[in-house]
Amino acid sequence: MVNLTINGKAVTVEKGTTILEAAKKLNIYIPTLCYLEEVHKIGSCRICVAEVEGAKTLQATCVTPVSEGMVVKTNTARVREARKIMYELVLSDHPKDCLSCGRNQNCELQKIGEIIQADESSFEGEKSKEFVDDSSPSVVRDSAKCILCRRCVTVCNEIQGVGILNTQERGFKASINAGSDILLGNAACTNCGQCTVVCPVNALHEKDSTQDVWAALADPSKTVVVQTAPAIRAALGEEFGYPAGTLVTGQMATALRDMGFDYVFDTNFTADLTIIEEGTEFLNRIVEMMYQKGVITAEKVKELGMHIGVNATFPMITSCSPGWIKYIEHYYAGQLDNVSSCKSPHMMLGALAKSYFANNIDVDPKDMYVVSIMPCTAKKYEITRPEMVNNGVKNVDAVLTTRELAKMIKEAGIEFAELEDGGFDNPLGISTGAADIFGTTGGVMEAALRTVYEIVTGRELPFEGLHVTPIVGLDRIKTAAITIEDAREEWSFLNGVTVNIAVTSGLVGAGILLEEIKKGESPYLFIEVMGCPGGCINGGGQPRPKEANTREKRMKALYREDEGKILRKSHENPDITKIYKDFLGKPLGHVSHELLHTTYTTRSKY
Repeated sequence: MVNLTINGKAVTVEKGTTILEAAKKLNIYIPTLCYLEEVHKIGSCRICVAEVEGAKTLQATCVTPVSEGMVVKTNTARVREARKIMYELVLSDHPKDCLSCGRNQNCELQKIGEIIQADESSFEGEKSKEFVDDSSPSVVRDSAKCILCRRCVTVCNEIQGVGILNTQERGFKASINAGSDILLGNAACTNCGQCTVVCPVNALHEKDSTQDVWAALADPSKTVVVQTAPAIRAALGEEFGYPAGTLVTGQMATALRDMGFDYVFDTNFTADLTIIEEGTEFLNRIVEMMYQKGVITAEKVKELGMHIGVNATFPMITSCSPGWIKYIEHYYAGQLDNVSSCKSPHMMLGALAKSYFANNIDVDPKDMYVVSIMPCTAKKYEITRPEMVNNGVKNVDAVLTTRELAKMIKEAGIEFAELEDGGFDNPLGISTGAADIFGTTGGVMEAALRTVYEIVTGRELPFEGLHVTPIVGLDRIKTAAITIEDAREEWSFLNGVTVNIAVTSGLVGAGILLEEIKKGESPYLFIEVMGCPGGCINGGGQPRPKEANTREKRMKALYREDEGKILRKSHENPDITKIYKDFLGKPLGHVSHELLHTTYTTRSKY
């Protein structure tokens, strides 16, 4: 332990603690700009400087470790003046268009200026960079607003392991991009949007789709359908002052209806549908493997309603995250056979809305406009994929992030906090608790196991509250093993089989698991991958966290939503049963194959 004083107050902290962290223990606020808790600390902005007795220069508190007997002063005239000068230097190379900026009143640079009482720059001169890269369908890069904090570089390289964003050139010519002449739209970017979450200004933000949606809502010839992803209900409230983890499901549905959407559906419906399709695909791969090993006969395969000659590559990997899909296409294309062929849930709902539902309400699919409210910037890219088209019509027309939806609700003059709870429309609005947990890491795997295990054994998963405890939480890679015992008679050939599973979120973890597969060393049969750390609760389009445990609070909210439902297993959803009876036929059948499944593309790393 180390003893020191900050502003005359004594504190004892562990060796290796920074001055900034020690000050927090005393409730002493030190302004920061480039620093990001648990993610990024390089001391580049120097806004956090303080006087340390005996040091010749001011010290950046975010990177300076404490030492025994250290005496620190954070609020002297010298410190305050230095902060103002550093701030003004940043401002001298930054556009002063705050009123028209998308981050107005939600900008860290703006907030710091207010705190340190520096509202204008004493320094004027040539601007170093003025270029807007809007080549990506998901993320816009405005170099004029970049303050070179390098948060995005750390997230892209160390948290996501993609590494397309880096500092190019030096000094006045320095910029953050994918290469001197490479646009984001041409780079091996996964469109995950984690860079937009950590950017303190508006240098990186999602590509705006709000005007396209407003235009569709104003078009009398369009039937406008909206759907909301599981993670939205646990995060949208933060944009209206609610604590992180507050569930606003009912208010959200009411707000969407008040905005003028004709039908308000829940992506949770097709999350349940995904479990039926993906679970059946997993079982079919196992059956094919057993057939190839001579354990069962062709007659047995037919008796189980399965097919011979299907892809039996293991481990099978989930396909709900479009950022993760683009990652494997760029960096591990040799493992694409491992990925489930299922479309992501919101693409499934779009396909059903423009076929099954459009037919039911006698609307031409070409006159239907489907909007997805997603926690994810990669979904904006996903709807541009040529595979996401049926009968010449796009499955989904526009994607709004959680942040964009909040802006539209405010623009519409809707007092969100005063709204009464509403509900979703049928038939694409009923869901089970299994669908709710799709929004957090481990949720898709748990939902699939709830159904697959019960199909094979006739019993519920042997875990308290149906939660597969080893895969609950925010660790990068989580694993579990489930051994099949006392299977139903028709599945008795699986008795004694142990299903090893793995769950990861964030693309570094995906890379670790894919390396095992590539080397032939993977012990798993089933793997869940989510592109963003923590899953969709921490998606690139979610509200920017204001506290370190925001992800955990959102995760717990989704588990509460699940636990509060009567139906908690996807195969118990009555409308799922009905849509197979009335329209789809059977899982992995001809109709579902055409509408609900997709293919993938090998892409270059460069």
